[in-house]
Amino acid sequence: MSMPFYVSPEQFMKDKADYAIKNIARGRALVAVVYGDGILLAAENPSTNLHKISEIYDRIAFGGVGRYSEFDQLRQAGIQHADVKGYQYSREDVDARSLANLYGQFLNQVFTHEMKPYEVEILVAEIGNTVDDDRLFHVLYDGNVADEDDFSVVGKDAEAIADRIQVGFRADWSLVEALKATVAAVGGTDRELKPGDLEVAVLERSKSGRVFRRIEEAELTTLLT
Repeated sequence: MSMPFYVSPEQFMKDKADYAIKNIARGRALVAVVYGDGILLAAENPSTNLHKISEIYDRIAFGGVGRYSEFDQLRQAGIQHADVKGYQYSREDVDARSLANLYGQFLNQVFTHEMKPYEVEILVAEIGNTVDDDRLFHVLYDGNVADEDDFSVVGKDAEAIADRIQVGFRADWSLVEALKATVAAVGGTDRELKPGDLEVAVLERSKSGRVFRRIEEAELTTLLT
């Protein structure tokens, strides 16, 4: 009688984590940065149809890196959850914290009990009435949720990009300053990203109701020059 193949639980979980991290690191970076009038979300994404950044609810935005089909599934689930909760209770009851926790619970369940983990990391951003009220949540592939201040980076070279943003970060940046600093940080010293290489959106504090707005290539070209 042959012995069953055995892998220790610790090794099995480590292998799954390594698998997820390796595949997520292949994805191009996505950054969320707080600036004076809102929150900027920018991703290196030349595709005009497969969006990494989208609106979830009135004042909440979503960003994902990794396997597109998986984080787009999470995006759709988040929209449905927010719509139902806003309808059953009130629109003010829909917030980024509860949404990030929901994502975290789901990803933890998959990571713990399924053979293959989700190959994704996501950002959930919510704009408040002031800069101090802005919220950024980074949800990892294993369900861990981090509440981050000022900016958050996910995807390839996240640590290096975060270090470059940190050097000159100011909470009172204008949109142009925040955009130029973010694009320079993502490109690094060896690449110059063009408007066509980027997907950019903002949550604008001055607006009421739905505050999410995409910045299209023509406007992006003007802002960067």
